[in-house]
Amino acid sequence: MHTSIRKSSGFTLVELIVAMVIAAILAAVAIPAYSNYVRKARRTEAKTALLDMASLEERYFSVNNQYSSTATDIGYAAWPVTVGSGSGDYSIAISNVAAAVAGTPGTPATYTLTATAINDQFKDTLCTTFTLTQAGQQTSSDTTNNSCWR
Repeated sequence: MHTSIRKSSGFTLVELIVAMVIAAILAAVAIPAYSNYVRKARRTEAKTALLDMASLEERYFSVNNQYSSTATDIGYAAWPVTVGSGSGDYSIAISNVAAAVAGTPGTPATYTLTATAINDQFKDTLCTTFTLTQAGQQTSSDTTNNSCWR
């Protein structure tokens, strides 16, 4: 008597479930790490834009002996300026623009540039704002150790 054993090709249900569990664990680790990496890259875009605008303000100051509150003076269409990929990640505005007080030492011309997180970047609760002044003072919404500028 001859019994024929049929070999089936393919995966068993247990093998498929194990593969799905492994894929889910990998995704649970990889997706948050990737999201954190993207958030940090977007922070860098905001910081770079602030430093670029500060250099444009300094160039304007060297010619006009005052800072400008008008975006077109430094090469942008209007305030606020949106930076970042797609629909933008940060909105940058200028404030505290003041001319030096003539005859009063110690009152320099001033400006403050502020980048505020918008759209999906607002989920980055640690670094929702970056601020840069004419004196080069860098602050952020992370008031505990100012790690956002690092």
